[in-house]
Amino acid sequence: MKILLVIDQFNRENNGTTISTIRFAQYLQANGHDIKILTTGKANKNHYIVPERKLPIASRLARRQGMTFGKPVKSVLTEAISECDIVHFLMPFKLSKVGLKIAKKLGKPYTAAFHVQAENVTYNIGLNKCKIATSLVYSYFRDTFYKNVDHIHCPSNFIASELRKHHYKGKLHVVSNGIDRNFTPTTSDRPAVLEDRIIITMVGRLSSEKCQDVLIEAVARSKHRDNIQLVFAGNGPRANYYHSLSKKLPISPIFGFYTQPELIRILQYSDLYVHSAAVEIEAISCLEAIACGLVPIIANSPASATKQFAIDERSLFECGDYVELAKKIDYFLDNNDEKLKLAEKYVELSQDYLLENCITKIEAMFEESIADGKKCESK
Repeated sequence: MKILLVIDQFNRENNGTTISTIRFAQYLQANGHDIKILTTGKANKNHYIVPERKLPIASRLARRQGMTFGKPVKSVLTEAISECDIVHFLMPFKLSKVGLKIAKKLGKPYTAAFHVQAENVTYNIGLNKCKIATSLVYSYFRDTFYKNVDHIHCPSNFIASELRKHHYKGKLHVVSNGIDRNFTPTTSDRPAVLEDRIIITMVGRLSSEKCQDVLIEAVARSKHRDNIQLVFAGNGPRANYYHSLSKKLPISPIFGFYTQPELIRILQYSDLYVHSAAVEIEAISCLEAIACGLVPIIANSPASATKQFAIDERSLFECGDYVELAKKIDYFLDNNDEKLKLAEKYVELSQDYLLENCITKIEAMFEESIADGKKCESK
């Protein structure tokens, strides 16, 4: 198949949607498909490039989260869509909206992914406690984009249920974003400076809905706090706040943004993984940690799918409750044999989410959409 992926930002691996899309593109190409990307950024032989769309307030907020918007240049969209067999839209913004209209006009089949959770919006404008605001965002995405999409990729059962709750009518294809086989439980040597420390890692954007502050507060209350080294892999708008909050800890956390090989090495020499986020469509980073042999402790949040990965209650804590999180951390640090046994079960669980298996399901979605288009043509 000639597949066109339309995504506002593709060239900077600083958010989960972009990283997942890059891996999807690589695996689809390896399976023999002709993959083209329509995006912003630098020119590339397999890319159709549009300029950034600059909006007074929205663009500033988006850039703080590591995202940019693409300007919907109709001539570029028309050229790209006319040359493909199917279009897959990754974001529900103007670039995709205009692209969808062009695809319909040209008679090209199309699908879309649901990656932008309504709570990602409400948390970052201070309305995270307003359920009406969250429902309005879901309704806005539905009415301005997804109501025109017959096949929607949902990375988790959780987000599929949210879309059903908000009356999305398209067929929902639940397919994990998948983990790369490079995430394995092989032991990696630690840097000498970390040799005698307990390393607890969390991966994710440094933003309010990811709740890194809960982990910082929990470690401050752990009986092992004098020996715990926190590692936060990610960047984002709350970096300065988290640096300041961390001054209460005996050992300063390590903050950084890492390449995949660097991240794998960190996960392989860590002792525990904590995912304190209140909002997640899937949290592939938690799965990657599990695949590297780490036992996770996950926030049991009603707005997060990540809790689906917990094998039992030992790996869950009430979202925002840093006292309970501290107790869970201490439990695993005091019961290493139990932790090692559980780690084996988590590694086994992670194999169900290997990227090659997920790509097969995405290919099936594309084929179904193309088949539906041919049925319409024959009527």
